[in-house]
Formats: sequence, structure tokens, C-alpha cells
Amino acid sequence: MKTVRIVVTGRVTGVGFRFSAVNQARQHGNLRGWVRNRDARTVEAMVQGSEDTVDAMIEWFRRGPPGARVRQCHVETIESSEKLDWFQVVY
Repeated sequence: MKTVRIVVTGRVTGVGFRFSAVNQARQHGNLRGWVRNRDARTVEAMVQGSEDTVDAMIEWFRRGPPGARVRQCHVETIESSEKLDWFQVVY
């Protein structure tokens, strides 16, 4: 199980980024975690799953949905004993 924290900056709010991330995670089937807006230009996420599916999700975060312009995508692998149940938007 791999867990990462992702912080994306750029034109990432007001473009459906969070809800697109949830849809993308559900397409992978076994990803867990959350995504939220931190401020007007930053989205933060925690993603947990197999190494391959987490890596695929990281690549998606580097692009984002249509309409987004990702300027920077910082990824940090973290140790987490918490097992998340699903992937969702948090506020």
C-alpha cells in the first residue's frame, strides 16, 4: 500500500478539479483518499492504494481536468497506518 500527499498549484480551482479527481479515482477502482481546495490556487489530496494505481493518479494530478492549468505538482510519500474507505471531496 502506497500513500502520498499531493499539492497542486495553478489554475486548479473553479474548473471542476476536485470532482474530476474523484471520478478519476473511481475509474481506478481501488484508490482511497480525499481531495480539497486549500486556497484560490491550490488543491491538496491524499491518495492511497497500490503503487501502480497511485502512480497513475499522480500523473493525472500533474495534468488535471480540461480547463485546469497545473503549474506545480508536489508529491510526498508519507507513512500512514490509517486505512481510508473511499476517495472523496472534503471541505
